[in-house]
Amino acid sequence: MIELRSIHKQFGTVKALQGVNLRVRPGSIHGIIGENGAGKSTLMKILTGFISRTSGTITFDGREISLKTPEEARSLGIGMLYQEPLDFPQLSVLDNFMAAAADGNPARQQQVLARLCEKFGFELKPKACQEKLTVGERQQVELMRLIRDKCKVLILDEPTTGISQEQQELLFEALKKLRDEGTAIILVSHKLAEIHSLCDRVTVLRHGKQAGEQERPFDEKGLLQAMFDTLPTKSSRPAQKKIGRPILRMDTVSTKAGRVGLHQVNVTINEGEMVGLAGLDGSGQSVFLQIAYGLLEPEQGRVSTPVAEKDVVMRVFLPADRLREGLIAGLTIREHHLLAGKSPFFLTAASGRTTAEQAINTYSIHGTPATTAERLSGGNQQRLLLSLIPEEARLILLEHPTRGLDVQSGQWTWQHLRAHLPENGAIVFASPDIEDIMEQAARVLVFFNGRILLDRPTDQTSYREVSLAITGRV
Repeated sequence: MIELRSIHKQFGTVKALQGVNLRVRPGSIHGIIGENGAGKSTLMKILTGFISRTSGTITFDGREISLKTPEEARSLGIGMLYQEPLDFPQLSVLDNFMAAAADGNPARQQQVLARLCEKFGFELKPKACQEKLTVGERQQVELMRLIRDKCKVLILDEPTTGISQEQQELLFEALKKLRDEGTAIILVSHKLAEIHSLCDRVTVLRHGKQAGEQERPFDEKGLLQAMFDTLPTKSSRPAQKKIGRPILRMDTVSTKAGRVGLHQVNVTINEGEMVGLAGLDGSGQSVFLQIAYGLLEPEQGRVSTPVAEKDVVMRVFLPADRLREGLIAGLTIREHHLLAGKSPFFLTAASGRTTAEQAINTYSIHGTPATTAERLSGGNQQRLLLSLIPEEARLILLEHPTRGLDVQSGQWTWQHLRAHLPENGAIVFASPDIEDIMEQAARVLVFFNGRILLDRPTDQTSYREVSLAITGRV
């Protein structure tokens, strides 16, 4: 058993955790839920030795431990599967699996990999390049590495974010097998359906404090009341804006970039549209967004903005990996706004402070102008990114805009995007959540193996039709 007693963590004047208690039994799955910024990630980082606690005690197998580094946690059998895969994309699956292995013999490690793949139903080729895998497959490699090292306490941070339904089912079956074999599993999630499906017990965090705890069967209304100051409401489909002129056109666009590339894509995005991109991870949505923004050039075909020459279309792209691709670790909220705006000729300590404070108030960012990007929770990083979108932006491209966000933060994100969409602009977003697309978008493009199999208004299609197209059946 692992037990945390009265855990406190303070960053300067910010009290991230205030007296949190947690007990996780071997052979159980324990859920940790709470809104963005509730302290979940901070608690898990303490448990994995990534950061130290301010006060409190941790006991493991009956003895008190002090975790100062991730290596110390790993040596005790505490491992974590992070939301963003921690791997070496340019290396092979086998090379990634062998990372930190006590036995560095490739032949023996390949046998171990094959044995674990067979046990859990994973299909991975040892020589395949890691960067060609889907997020779910990369996750499987990391999970097997932790299992190989005889992980006793397995922590998972939003493990189903960005993975397909099939990969989610494989993951759930693997977790149930590990639980039955005696592994203590901690599941950090915003999705109550996952909690109901997997967990034996759940702890709710709110504003850095323990707000509740339940045993199965769970009272969902009670969990939501413990998570939020006010209960989230189910949103209805927003009214569609008037469709205007074409703002982006792709004519027979093809490329070999990404996992499957793009093949003969013909699409026109119009002013006033909100378009959702559906498909299994790696089916072409990310490449589509990068070409639309201009990060990638098509190898064949043409991308154009068919508007008057004087009518410039400003494009903005918010990637899925907020910290590594969207923000700059080490820079503060103030410094991000200085970079994104029109900086004064001479910079002083006060430069950009007023703008940053306005953004913090307007976008409800839990931080100060001096808070660095990596110190923000995932939801607050997303709010910071949204605050950096210039008012003159007309084509807003987003990759998983609500990834890892709680219900309220997700609703706030959609409301903000709609409120700031100009009449002569458009929003295109990729999401693994079909419900998000059917609720928020007026039009859906379904990608399969680099091709668009379905392009239809969402009020003229169904969840089933979209699901079938995602798997290649139309």
